[in-house]
Amino acid sequence: MTDSTTPPAAVVDVLCVGAGFSGLYAAYQAREHGWTFAGFEAAPEVGGTWFLNTYPGARCDVESIYYSYSFSEELQKEWTWSERFAPQAEILRYINHVADRFDLRRCFQFNTKVVAANWLPEEKLWEVTLDSGVTRRGHYLLAASGGLSTPKDVDVPGLENFAGRTVSTSRWNVSLDDLAGKRVAVIGTGSSGVQCIPLIAEVAEQLTVFQRTANYVFPARNRALPPETVDEIKSRYPEIRRECRYSPGGIPDRPVTDRAFDVSDEERRRRYEAAYERSGFLGVGAEFADLLFDLDANKTAADFFRGKIHEIVHDQRTATLLEPHFPLGAKRSCFGTGYYETFNRPNVSLVSLREEPITTMTADSIVTEAGSYEVDVIVLAIGFDAFTGPLFGLNVTAPGHGKLQDAWRDGVRTYLGLLTAGFPNFFMVAGPQSPALASNVVMTIEQAVDWITDLIAHARAEGREVIEATPEGQDDWVGITEWTVNQTLYASTDSWYRGSNVAGKPSTFMGYVGGVGRYRRICEEISRRGYPGVALDGDAVAKGIGRIDTEVEVPAPTTAQEEVHADAATAVGG
Repeated sequence: MTDSTTPPAAVVDVLCVGAGFSGLYAAYQAREHGWTFAGFEAAPEVGGTWFLNTYPGARCDVESIYYSYSFSEELQKEWTWSERFAPQAEILRYINHVADRFDLRRCFQFNTKVVAANWLPEEKLWEVTLDSGVTRRGHYLLAASGGLSTPKDVDVPGLENFAGRTVSTSRWNVSLDDLAGKRVAVIGTGSSGVQCIPLIAEVAEQLTVFQRTANYVFPARNRALPPETVDEIKSRYPEIRRECRYSPGGIPDRPVTDRAFDVSDEERRRRYEAAYERSGFLGVGAEFADLLFDLDANKTAADFFRGKIHEIVHDQRTATLLEPHFPLGAKRSCFGTGYYETFNRPNVSLVSLREEPITTMTADSIVTEAGSYEVDVIVLAIGFDAFTGPLFGLNVTAPGHGKLQDAWRDGVRTYLGLLTAGFPNFFMVAGPQSPALASNVVMTIEQAVDWITDLIAHARAEGREVIEATPEGQDDWVGITEWTVNQTLYASTDSWYRGSNVAGKPSTFMGYVGGVGRYRRICEEISRRGYPGVALDGDAVAKGIGRIDTEVEVPAPTTAQEEVHADAATAVGG
């Protein structure tokens, strides 16, 4: 395997963008297959989103023991997580440990951004242009750039007028000490806002939270992992990992079959209380099988949660403003520590941007339709241009199809979330219309890289140079993802899941929500059948895949509709 010092003229087997969880595992697998590899990372080090997102309180919302690689038993045994939900710094240490342990750092060129990628049909190669002006060529182009790595454009009116300090959670560059004694405004209450707001409140003279949409914020119930728990898990890691691979969400399953109205009001309340104490993605939102499919059933869980807000927050007007008004689970639930309690502090206030939108800013104030708020520092927790933003930033271009953003002008269209028609030898790791959106993404990453490398190995064994999704196969997969999501309450709500947070972005649901296990079985069945829906050098075993999702072998419940319900409900959690 060659490293990043390979002469510029050399053609490598795999070009890869990104050195986070996806890129590192892609490099590992390329070396295992004996392929040459050249990776490019815009940051100065490995880590991806965990290198860039260093805001106070940043941590994963999937339990650490599952949010980690499973490809090496030795790695699993030697690394010990300290907490149920690891903080950003610990996850970054883990990623660095993996890079060093498997000597993967040398596979990447850091501080290097890919600014364009062009398919050369005559040569059957990809040519990437780096920000230095240097070009590199390879047979396959792998986008391992992450789904949440491109911050959305700032759309706060009048921000250019503000003379104080502005910082973004996605590119954090200050310390909490820099905010001490200051009047701070946090704009946005998604995951990053939820995690940083309690810590900023502890040091700020005054904290004003500007909220557009109230979210469901469950208590993280984070804690240190007892040594006996760690030992027990390590002793059973192989069986735990298998369960995760075939589970709905990529974490150990907690199957439920009864529905919200199958039990009495008292029993339902008791179970919600227990689930609230348990928390995590197998919490309240996964307590009954129909919560993501029946609006009346969902309302029982949502009302329970809204009651919890009023129990915690003393000022009832503030509690009402903090109530989410969409189905529980239809957007990704947040997990925080002391979030609602923070609004009981005398130095914290809440402004609803639904009631009083921001109209402009002055040098030292945020001006809304109802008033003016003096601030020294503005924290932008406004989120990401999810999934498509990182891909479009590569300016991927193929003759006859233009740029990827042109091909997807009317919405995302992929084959399994891994390939897209018209762009040969181009692969996306955990891309749009894969399970990445509603899963333990590390598990999804491993499965994606494994499937992609198996497909490349299959093509090379057949003497084929060009791998491409057929339009028919792609149409079938888009139909499957749309049918699946339309069975759920996801379809009822605008969110970043649909790109609704980015002005002008076509509305396409960005994930497959039939479950990690079901998706894996679909991919395995496609491989077993000789890759229908994929053309090798223009030849396809079968141009489409039909409704292969209803044909794969699944555990009870056996009907397709019932399993979609069970899988998606458990994957959402909350």
